[in-house]
Amino acid sequence: MSQISILSTKTLAVAQRQAFLDAGFDLLEQDFIEIKNTPFELKGINTNLIFSSQNAVLSLLEQKDWEKLKSKNVFCVGEKTKDLLEANGFKVEAYMDYASELAEIITLIYNKESYTFFSGNLRKETLPKALKNAGITFNEIEVYQTKLAPFKISKEENFDGILFFSPSAVESYLTNNKITKEVCFCIGETTAAALENKTKNIVIAAEPTIEDVIEAVIEEYK
Repeated sequence: MSQISILSTKTLAVAQRQAFLDAGFDLLEQDFIEIKNTPFELKGINTNLIFSSQNAVLSLLEQKDWEKLKSKNVFCVGEKTKDLLEANGFKVEAYMDYASELAEIITLIYNKESYTFFSGNLRKETLPKALKNAGITFNEIEVYQTKLAPFKISKEENFDGILFFSPSAVESYLTNNKITKEVCFCIGETTAAALENKTKNIVIAAEPTIEDVIEAVIEEYK
């Protein structure tokens, strides 16, 4: 059997990369999106905070006097986002794997509270729409920008699988490349939905983490 070749549409951490090397896979990494933090002022912050990504947390941590917000309760999407917040002294009241699930929890149980949503420029309407429809008091601050970084893969490269971690990465990849026989490994349902009508060879990770995407790849080929 020839060596399995994998393309990751983002640069992986050392331990994540090692998992592929230990499995005997050939790995190419290329960042198909760029994240740029947006300066902002900590004004008009409501009682509770919402984060839908680690990128939003990292942007906040760059701002002056961010520590003053540690007394507020936090709601977030993703276990890694929760871990990052708690590592920096925040109390996470609730977290869910998907924005739709977090929106449901907030609108059903915490609908009397007020919120400030720290978001990115390409965020989905899921959370804001749910909060608005439920009549919940909230405001939104854009704290980072996601920019597409299209890259054309050489025709000589033949991949068995491609790793996608966001809808934006899918859009960026498809700008200059096509999906043919490759299996697309997606971090979650929203990312997989971006591949609709492009391929049926989609595997969604058991949990929306990079580690679970990697585990899905190894299970697929071993």
